[in-house]
Amino acid sequence: MNAKVDLPTTAREAVSFCRICSGMCGILMTIDENDRVLKVRGDPEHATSQGFVCIKGLQIEESYHGKTRLLRSLKNRGDGTFEEIDAEQALDEIAAKMRVIIDESGPGSVAVYRGGGSFLQALAFQMHVDWLKAIGSKSMFSNSTIDQSAKWVTSDRLGMWDAGKDHFYNSDVIMIIGGNPLVSIGIAGFEMFNPVKKLKAARERGLKLIIIDPRHSDIAKHADVHLQLRPGEDPTVAAGLLRLILSEGWHDKEFCARHVSQLDALRAAVEPFTPDYVQRRAGIAPGQLRAAAELFARTSKRGFATTSTGACMAPRSNLSDHLYECLNVICGRYLRAGEPIPNPGAFQRPRVRRAEVIAPKRQWETNDISPGGNPLINGQRMTARLADEILMPGQNRVRALINDGGNPASSWPDQKKTVKALRALDLLVTIDPFMSTTASLSTYILAPKMQYEIANIGNCNRSYEPNVSLVPLQQYSPPILRTPPGSQLVEDWYVFWALAKRLKVQLVFDGVALNMEQAPSTEEMLEVYARGCNVSLDEVKKYPHGKVFPLRQLVEPPRPETNARFQVAPDDIVADLTKVAAEPFGALTEQAGRTYTHRLIVRRMREFMNSACQNLSAPKKRIPQNPAFMHPEDMRALGIAEGDAVTLRSEHGEVTGHAEADTTIQPGVVSMTHAWGAYPARGTDVLGSGGCTNLLVATDCYTEVENKMVRMTAIPVNISRAAG
Repeated sequence: MNAKVDLPTTAREAVSFCRICSGMCGILMTIDENDRVLKVRGDPEHATSQGFVCIKGLQIEESYHGKTRLLRSLKNRGDGTFEEIDAEQALDEIAAKMRVIIDESGPGSVAVYRGGGSFLQALAFQMHVDWLKAIGSKSMFSNSTIDQSAKWVTSDRLGMWDAGKDHFYNSDVIMIIGGNPLVSIGIAGFEMFNPVKKLKAARERGLKLIIIDPRHSDIAKHADVHLQLRPGEDPTVAAGLLRLILSEGWHDKEFCARHVSQLDALRAAVEPFTPDYVQRRAGIAPGQLRAAAELFARTSKRGFATTSTGACMAPRSNLSDHLYECLNVICGRYLRAGEPIPNPGAFQRPRVRRAEVIAPKRQWETNDISPGGNPLINGQRMTARLADEILMPGQNRVRALINDGGNPASSWPDQKKTVKALRALDLLVTIDPFMSTTASLSTYILAPKMQYEIANIGNCNRSYEPNVSLVPLQQYSPPILRTPPGSQLVEDWYVFWALAKRLKVQLVFDGVALNMEQAPSTEEMLEVYARGCNVSLDEVKKYPHGKVFPLRQLVEPPRPETNARFQVAPDDIVADLTKVAAEPFGALTEQAGRTYTHRLIVRRMREFMNSACQNLSAPKKRIPQNPAFMHPEDMRALGIAEGDAVTLRSEHGEVTGHAEADTTIQPGVVSMTHAWGAYPARGTDVLGSGGCTNLLVATDCYTEVENKMVRMTAIPVNISRAAG
């Protein structure tokens, strides 16, 4: 894509932004008279990315014009093969099947799964929730409840600070646990727009970094302190940090006296986690725990700790996340009354933000529980339980699923059970431009317009925008490319409007009742979504390269009547800490009475966004399969050479990959990328397509009580050369 191209004189240049991940980098495209993309580059005039774009965003030409793209909707013949079907005919048939299912089993038997492919589609994101509400279902699922649902549990059990945490630009120190934002781009609180450049500038002004990660990752190379712990030992390290800070008196005593409950109980619960104990159990270097605690709590006055997938997908993820957030609580790392809110949100509707605690709700105990025992947290059910809700006996099971932009067969835990569940559905509808692993199992595949063929806005998720994006950036992009000749494509949001019409239900989109006889236009829908926000859609459209709008909002004082406090040591947290302290050091390498030699950690690669982009030639040329990264010492000890096929076996399954030496991990650790690969039952070349680490985990053991989360990293495994 970056080779020199002789451009025709009729070529045009278009400005837009990428929607593959939360970085939303500005894009410039050169397009010929036949609407073929000739050249792609980063937009140097973009308000935040300033010319940066990653390899994923450069693959527009093949994504849109390549042979793997689906241009018309498909219907499964019943034998695993597909035939083309008119999109409206498909919608007729889908609605008819849904009506039967709803009449027989109730609306809760129809579910929606929101995947990463629809996460940054403004209208679809809102439509998923509103459509389910219209049909009377609470069966909303998403990728958010797989990778970091521990954050939801923490805010529900600990409480939240209404005004938000200290932010990137006023911080002396940032602690990142289990995240690599220079590759994954989006981590809560970290600058995601051109992150390498922004990190360099922050370091020059004096920002200190503490990284807690089993791997010496890209971001760890910039760390002032790197705690390279054994996988799965986050509760040990977090408890040790809390103990040091409290025992040394480095916590914010005034903030704790006013806003924190159970501080003495927390102090007692972390007492066993002495520096010597933590060092020996977690495997960190001597003195590093104290160095991290002192840098975070004593020598720095502003800053925050933030967790990511490495901690939130590991064993005891809810306990880990709670304890790491307690670091922010006891050090008072939150915005105070009179301070500016860094991002009031261009497309947020105005609301007051106060310097006060939002009391814990413990929704997993009090909210609607599904017939399959699945709680409702923040309006969503937990995805790790969805396969079981499909496979359970009786009429109350989930029988129909609309999968918008996701690939459950490769991304959900317990791949074999997931595939079995997807095949057991009466109706599986996938909205996807490519034949993903999940699409190949579907009853219907609806081929959608892709990101540059539709109008859209950036920072479109209202729950996500002010919490992850650090500045009030907003950008509008009109459709840049025409749909390919001979195609019949739909927009994600239209699918739900069309089904609501056929099911004869009134759809209320973002609080506005829609005309159910004539479909609104995308522009009309965007106007509805943008109404009453801090910045109007018309104003946003004036800035084709995006704009950081000069919104000013200050944190308001707490209400006089409020008495909510952070609950740092509720009984269940204390009980979990007591269990951890009583464990032998090798507990995480022992399961079902068997000891394993290694712990598998999952990682990201910059060429892929989970399972996305694995069908494209340039990323696959760079990373042709899913390597099993091993320390050279382990390879020598096992007689494994670079490139050898190796098999990783857990208590529940096995996965195969090619060995690749990696000194960023320690001996005893092996690392692979998650959300890869076809499933073995298809008879595909598993090594060629890349092994799926979700074959190694099960959903019926080692799960979190509150959110049903499964261990998807720090998995005990044995390693051997693959047969043959």
